[in-house]
Amino acid sequence: MLIARNSKRKISAALIAASLLLGFVPVSAQTVTTPSSTAAVESPNAFAALESRIRAKLASPEVRRGSIGIKAVSLSTGKVVFEENAEKYFMPASNMKNFTVATAIEKLSPDYRYVTAAFASAKPDADGTLKGPLRIAGRGDVSISYTFNGDDRYKGIDKLVDAIAAAGVKKIDGDIIGDASYFKGSPLPTGWEWDDLQFYYGAEVSALPVNDNVVGLSVAHGPVGAPCSVRMNPQALVMRVINKCLTTAAGTPRTLRIHKPLDQNVIEVTGELPAGTDAYSGFVSVSRPAEMFAVLLRDRLFQKNIQVTGRAYGIHDKSFLPTDSTVEIARVESPPMALIAANTMKPSQNMYTETLLWTLGEEVGRKSALPDDTRSLNADSSELGRKVVKDFLTGIGIPEDAVLQADGSGLSRHNLVTPASVVRLYTYMAKESKYSRAWRDSLTIGGVDGTLRNRFKGTRGQANVRGKTGTINQVSALSGYLTTAAGEELAFSVLVNGVADGRTRVALIDEIVMMLVNLDASTVATEQAKPMVVK
Repeated sequence: MLIARNSKRKISAALIAASLLLGFVPVSAQTVTTPSSTAAVESPNAFAALESRIRAKLASPEVRRGSIGIKAVSLSTGKVVFEENAEKYFMPASNMKNFTVATAIEKLSPDYRYVTAAFASAKPDADGTLKGPLRIAGRGDVSISYTFNGDDRYKGIDKLVDAIAAAGVKKIDGDIIGDASYFKGSPLPTGWEWDDLQFYYGAEVSALPVNDNVVGLSVAHGPVGAPCSVRMNPQALVMRVINKCLTTAAGTPRTLRIHKPLDQNVIEVTGELPAGTDAYSGFVSVSRPAEMFAVLLRDRLFQKNIQVTGRAYGIHDKSFLPTDSTVEIARVESPPMALIAANTMKPSQNMYTETLLWTLGEEVGRKSALPDDTRSLNADSSELGRKVVKDFLTGIGIPEDAVLQADGSGLSRHNLVTPASVVRLYTYMAKESKYSRAWRDSLTIGGVDGTLRNRFKGTRGQANVRGKTGTINQVSALSGYLTTAAGEELAFSVLVNGVADGRTRVALIDEIVMMLVNLDASTVATEQAKPMVVK
């Protein structure tokens, strides 16, 4: 597998938190009823010119063979500013995250927190000895990760270690069990392609995630003729490295390959790395991450002088769990959903989104199922989650057939949505949702952060365009909010399918969005203020 892929750069939680402090109060179009009003009025010529310019771009040779869907609507009047193929199906790529994350914010609330708890058969004795096993019950807390802790691979799990120590535990006489049985179903979502699964954007879902369910990997050249230097972060743990990479003379071809066999915690490093060339640095997914959680926890307990006499391993089936480990010893809580949503949307994190979908399945879908609803009670977490999303979308006026959801994140090519459905979601979240602020704060900001940090810089779109991107092979998307030159806020969606070159797709989207940003006309028709009559 070639290591050069369309991977997205990680951004830290600190950057996300900083961007939230910026705030984003869009300039809304207003009807001013004074004689000195200078508000932009509806100009048929301006809208006709906008339509002409957009259609000219859609007819250009480099994109004419593709399928392009667009819809832009005024949030103040509901009028359509422009649309093309708005009711047609398109693969959304990561624009699928819009539907999953919005549902999570609405149904779980921005204040929802995940809980990870440690259970045993009894409290520690007077000497601090805990009779094992110690069971760590996960519920899907993705914040036990370096991305929420300043790039520190240990800080997230050390919070649980500190909680265990604070409970008076000095020795665990038994095993450490990573209990990942809360979620039900295959850890790999429907429709994910096999060659995505070895990298971080294809990391599997787990009820007990840690460090985004990946390990950091770096490969550097050594002396000519010697093996390459391979390092993992965190070191070793559950992953085994087979290093067959050779350092070759400067100027020779670079043929370095990274490959992780399916469902195996093995990394094969092969090929040649010329002296003097840059090292490879990336992330490789981990199979059965609950095991990595348990092993890492045991290691960190030792670092805190808490002895563990047994093994560390993961369990995914409730039937294999000890029946007497029901006494809670310690617990840690995640940051609120509002921050998790931002950490999901801004960097477009697939595993986080799938975890939100599965959480919806368990916390809303299964808990609300009637006792005689055997289908729901026995369904997989992801299936129940998709049902919760579907119910929410139809409840806000999106036609049942307008969104066909296969996964939560959009990595699957079985997802289909319409531009109109995306715009309706954005309209609802802006105008009708009581959690509108949390939703807006989760979105990436043009020229500022997330996947839009390098787009719209130095233009009227910087710190103005706010929304969600999407990218898979032959697919690009951008949906969100913008404020026009006339001061009118729009909800928009641009979905591009079937255009092979990624730069061409992005350039097209950005040009269309900037045409909307620079629109110096409003759908709000203003009237001349009438003179005041004094009696």
